[in-house]
Amino acid sequence: MASDPHHPRPIDRALDPNFRRGQSMEPNYSGVVSFLRRPYLRDPSGFDATVWGVPLDTTVSNRPGTRFGPRALRDASTILDGDPVYPFGTDIFEDLSVCDSGDAVFDYGLPWEMPAAIEAQAAERLATGAHLVTLGGDHFLTYPVLKALVERMGRPVALIQFDAHQDTWGEEDERRLDHGTMISRAVNDGLIVPEKSMQIGIRTHAPVDKGIAVVSGFEVGDLGAQAMASRVLAHVGNTPVYVSFDIDALDPAFAPGTGTPVCGGLSTREALAILRRLDALDLKGFDVVEVSPPYDHAQVTALAGATLAHYYLGLLAARKARGLSIAP
Repeated sequence: MASDPHHPRPIDRALDPNFRRGQSMEPNYSGVVSFLRRPYLRDPSGFDATVWGVPLDTTVSNRPGTRFGPRALRDASTILDGDPVYPFGTDIFEDLSVCDSGDAVFDYGLPWEMPAAIEAQAAERLATGAHLVTLGGDHFLTYPVLKALVERMGRPVALIQFDAHQDTWGEEDERRLDHGTMISRAVNDGLIVPEKSMQIGIRTHAPVDKGIAVVSGFEVGDLGAQAMASRVLAHVGNTPVYVSFDIDALDPAFAPGTGTPVCGGLSTREALAILRRLDALDLKGFDVVEVSPPYDHAQVTALAGATLAHYYLGLLAARKARGLSIAP
């Protein structure tokens, strides 16, 4: 049957092994739900970056549901595909090749094995040379992902953490697996450089700060996005940096779908305005975590999280366009 150019044969770009560059231009209400319609490939060899999910909520302290976060983020992301990325004004996928390499796999009945499983599967992806963007899942996942990244790089990284909580509990028992202890463990294990790290949007009190600079949610509001971004750039300098975005950094008005919401947080606009100014940093990895779809409304939280990850990919594209390395 002859091909009709006015009615082209439909193709699900997420399943097209030859799809590498540009937008997919498919209806956002159909097809396989990969992140931003990127090709679904378990092996990210040859790609600049790969997005993967860690469907974890075993270590939450309040409302569960973050195991469904990666799926919700992928679903919300489909509405973002097809246009030049605002505010970058370009098709970031013309020069930046990105695939979706699926989810981490582990046995929910053996929770003590989860950290090593997540670390090993992150390491497999990093070994291909792809930059790793992680969809969570609860915030504990940052710890094993950081272990894999630091092992790959051979040096610790600065941490920029957007969060309502410092996650520096658990000094009394390092065996704990929960989403409030992993920053203490990361510092104690030498994974991050505390004096070059920053926690942004904090609205709770923690026992210790582990030497990390803390900027409260109210202070972020007083500073404004531009001044906040300038403070981050000056503080981190040339140190390689990992960015971790707990969606509860946003006020519950902008992110109701999360396990431990705290009032007084950032707006989605503030968060995006800060993030988009960070392309001068030596970016080495990113996660967006704690999206809990059962508590979300009209995909408000999932769309915010997907947009944050989309912006981060825009930062990588901007860095690559300037000839800067984005390899882990």
